[in-house]
Amino acid sequence: MTSTRNDQIFQQYLELIDKHLEELLKGDTDTMLELQDFAKQLFIHPTHLSNVVKELTGHHPCYFYEKKLLITAKRLLDDASYSIAGVAAALTFDPSNFTKWFKAFAGVTPSQYRKGVTAANASLDLVALNTALFPTPPEVRV
Repeated sequence: MTSTRNDQIFQQYLELIDKHLEELLKGDTDTMLELQDFAKQLFIHPTHLSNVVKELTGHHPCYFYEKKLLITAKRLLDDASYSIAGVAAALTFDPSNFTKWFKAFAGVTPSQYRKGVTAANASLDLVALNTALFPTPPEVRV
């Protein structure tokens, strides 16, 4: 099998992850796919998919799935209109399992993440306000 074919398998795998996450968010599916499900869609054996991804990246296929899932979870948590339980449900997690999973992969709980995002936004707003109120004086040349 050529490197080009392996690259193609890897790219198709990443595209399938994105498609699956979109379907989850749209409510088109409520089932979290597993490695064998992705391999089946690619018409290859799960072990082959795993070997190709590991060979190209040094990571197990689950790494990319979890990473994209975490990015999606963070994007949803950034939107205060979604409750944490709602984010968990959208991603097919039980709320307590979502909190454990999120903390394991993000290093903080969803509520801590959300507070950090809120604090960061407030801090940026304060910087913008200070800049507007106290603009940097023009440079004085001597």
